[in-house]
Amino acid sequence: MALTVRQKQNIAKEYGLHETDTGSVEIQIAFLTKQIDELAAHLKKNPKDNHSRRGLLKMVGKRKKLLAYLEDSNNKSYTSLIRKLGLKK
Repeated sequence: MALTVRQKQNIAKEYGLHETDTGSVEIQIAFLTKQIDELAAHLKKNPKDNHSRRGLLKMVGKRKKLLAYLEDSNNKSYTSLIRKLGLKK
C-alpha cells in the first residue's frame, strides 16, 4: 500500500522544483495522487474494507486542500500539475 523509496524518488524527480526538493506542494500532491490510485485499486478488490475507505477519503480531502492552496499561490504551476496528473479541475 505504501509507496516504496524508489517510487518516491521517481515522483520527486519528475515533479520537483529542483534536485533536492522533497516537500513542495507539487510533490505532496503527486505522492497523494499515486497513493490514492493504489488504494482505489485495493478497494475495488476489497469493497468491504471500510478502514481503508476512510483513509482514502482523508487523502482525497488533503489533496483537495493542497490543490486549492496551489491554485491560489501559483496558478501556472497548478494548471501544469493538473495536466500532468490527469486530474479534473
